[in-house]
Amino acid sequence: MTRGSRNPASYMELLQSFPPRPIKSEEEMLAAQLVIDSLIDCGELTPDEQDYLNVLGTLVYEYEQTQEPIPDIYGVELLKVLIEEQDLRQKDLVPIFKTESIVSAVLSGQRNLTVRHIQELAEFFHVSPAAFFPH
Repeated sequence: MTRGSRNPASYMELLQSFPPRPIKSEEEMLAAQLVIDSLIDCGELTPDEQDYLNVLGTLVYEYEQTQEPIPDIYGVELLKVLIEEQDLRQKDLVPIFKTESIVSAVLSGQRNLTVRHIQELAEFFHVSPAAFFPH
């Protein structure tokens, strides 16, 4: 059998190894994700494997759509999250803002981020500068 042909027996084996069902819990989603990851790690997929991957991907996507959406944050709100995630203090950002009082003013909303601030923050946190602008 060639790589590009479909094999009903092969597809049935995939279905039997991990039967696709609507996902109703985080545990089921993680189990499906493990199967997806193992398929992706295999490299080039047969058409049957690609079809199976598409089915599992659709089920994961549908489950994720039912979950609490992740808020779209940017600007100072994003900066606050990054500071908290990396367990930083205001003084850690002085090289970017020049003084701790400017850091405090930006975080409290009394001052806006400048283009230079955004460029340096993007570099510092290894994110795109676009992450600091509304989408």
